[in-house]
Amino acid sequence: ISMNELDAVRQQFTTAWRSRIHPSQTVIFLGTASCGRAAGALETRQAILDTLQELGIQANLIEVGCIGPCYLEPLMDVAILGLPRISYANVTPAKAKRILKACLVDGDLQPALAAGHFGSGDFTAQSGIPRFFDLPMLKPQVRIILKNCGLIDPEDLGSALDAGAYTGLAQALAMGPEQVIHEVKLSGLRGRGGAGFGTWKKWDLTRAAQGHPKYVVCNADEGDPGAFMNRALLEGDPHAVLEGITIGGFAVGASEGIIYVRAEYPLAVERLRLAIRQSRETGLLGENILGSGFSFSIRIREGAGAFVCGEETALIASLEGQRGMPRPRPPFPADRGYKGCPTLINNTETFGAIPAILREGGEWYTRFGTPNNPGTKTFSLVGKSRHTGLIEIPLGMTLRQVVEEIGGGTARPFKAVQTGGPLGGCLPAEKLDTPITYETMRDLGSIMGSGGLIVMDESTCIVDMARFFVQFACDESCGNCTPCRNGTRILRDTLDQIIH
Repeated sequence: ISMNELDAVRQQFTTAWRSRIHPSQTVIFLGTASCGRAAGALETRQAILDTLQELGIQANLIEVGCIGPCYLEPLMDVAILGLPRISYANVTPAKAKRILKACLVDGDLQPALAAGHFGSGDFTAQSGIPRFFDLPMLKPQVRIILKNCGLIDPEDLGSALDAGAYTGLAQALAMGPEQVIHEVKLSGLRGRGGAGFGTWKKWDLTRAAQGHPKYVVCNADEGDPGAFMNRALLEGDPHAVLEGITIGGFAVGASEGIIYVRAEYPLAVERLRLAIRQSRETGLLGENILGSGFSFSIRIREGAGAFVCGEETALIASLEGQRGMPRPRPPFPADRGYKGCPTLINNTETFGAIPAILREGGEWYTRFGTPNNPGTKTFSLVGKSRHTGLIEIPLGMTLRQVVEEIGGGTARPFKAVQTGGPLGGCLPAEKLDTPITYETMRDLGSIMGSGGLIVMDESTCIVDMARFFVQFACDESCGNCTPCRNGTRILRDTLDQIIH
């Protein structure tokens, strides 16, 4: 029943979307996620609209999320009369006007300004424009979680459905909760929030826990400096996260989901609210989802930005209206969490991986990564890297591949890469051939964390870097424990003396 119901919904909503991107029409795609907006995408959007009006040309302007290479933002793609979608980078308002006039009036695709295209190899030979996903930053990546980011309209349900959204949910509803957990177990997916705990085990414990109702909480309280993986996913493909949460709710026997998201992510919150409303209105959330008899709702709770609320027990306290402070465990949230009820808590990225696992199968997911670290992981690559942005790689890829191949290296000699946020560490050049896994990062005295990678060159002082993160920990301490409350201040003062 669920697959038939989904097919009916997909047919109803994809028709309008396909008419917007029909090959016979001129379509302009513009990245307007937070990274694009910070680079001036909204001003570029206005220039596009003004230019189209000036030229008297009808075209559909579609706003998309971040496709990954933030250093190329604002990114503007143009698809003309059935030609492949061609991407132009660092598009200022003046540059947008020049490109549109050349493409739409003169028939000149401006190969010198094009970053890449989304067509076949034949088009590359004809036009001299390389494929976009053959760019050095993108070619080594494996995109599962970010598959749709930058390619679909995050505010159009039909766009998401056309790209396969909710297929995993329909299959989950057809196979039953136990089989869903089994598929997640086969995948070997580990929690992407940093701890790396087996996702299936947490789901199984929550399902077996006594007590009702049960809750599912999506931890979108992304607090590490330099990290923006969750934000980009929520802004670029919110339905993937909603689908993953709903599958989790079905598997553990929950009736309500809560997304705890940072209030500093207004665009992510806006697009999440819209996606929830769209899903509810079409029967993908709410009562009797896809005719299965399963009912599930999702609501948003905005956090005030306390770093400590990324810890699951502090997050639960905040959800309950208390001060966000961790508590000793056990009991674990799977036994006694939100409102004293069994609660499943997973990171945004973990839920974002679930739809593909249910859609393609758990064994398929193990084709990527390593035996103990299967699948892919998203990272935000920032700092002195030539190519900054959002990446997704199979676990087991080395730091050198990420820093030098994907990131393009550094302009000055490389010094170190900081991993894992405030709780991680700085790994120097001699550690660059280390594979990125939960265990190898831990053995080097750092952690993989939620996925922040800050690249440093010789212009960066490691003492200053340490001082920055210790000050961050000092500011964000909830004050509950003496070693943290007093110890971080002593560490900060010590580093101040070294610097002075």
